[in-house]
Amino acid sequence: MKNLQSIVAGIERDLDDKDKVREDAIRSSRELVRLSKDTIGAMNRNEDPRPLLAKMRTDAAALKARTSRCPEIYGAGYVEGALAEVVEVCVLYAIISKMPLPTPKELSATPEAYLLGLGDVIGELRRLAVDALREMHPEKAEAHLHEMETIYEALMRFDYPDAVVPLRKKQDVARGLVERTRGEVLVARSEKALKDKLDRVAAHLDRVQGGGQGQRYHGQRNRNQR
Repeated sequence: MKNLQSIVAGIERDLDDKDKVREDAIRSSRELVRLSKDTIGAMNRNEDPRPLLAKMRTDAAALKARTSRCPEIYGAGYVEGALAEVVEVCVLYAIISKMPLPTPKELSATPEAYLLGLGDVIGELRRLAVDALREMHPEKAEAHLHEMETIYEALMRFDYPDAVVPLRKKQDVARGLVERTRGEVLVARSEKALKDKLDRVAAHLDRVQGGGQGQRYHGQRNRNQR
């Protein structure tokens, strides 16, 4: 047992190092979550979010590098949640900007975090669709609905237990959001079609009534001249 103390000392050093990595990962994860909220806010205010997006990517890559020697920390729930936020914001910006979607590797995200982030994108797209309906732009809302449906169909390809990827809840929520948005878009489309038809009828009646009034005016004028 002469070497027990050296063995214990080595284990203690390893655990101290892992604990430091864990504390740093928690701080970095919180910062990423804060950055994601700030970026969404900038996008909602129509501000340029690219500086924030660039910082998010840089910080996510740094987090991955710092936890590379501790895979269990890189795959921990708090890190996964923060990386899912990064995925959500970056994918949403790519969709809005009509750009190719960033890959998990480009965002330094695990496959699981990427799928969870995709699920959250559907909620943001619904918000954009609702805003478009409120502004009387059903065609824009329909485009966002199509984006929601595309992501939902992609998510439904993954049928794994929660121990592998906790995606079932995201899938259920996404299904409800897609169905609700689809119904609202259909109603808005029907209302717009009815309004357009009524506008055409009103315009036709205006032309007919206007023409009739003109004919009566000319007839009365001719009688007066006689």
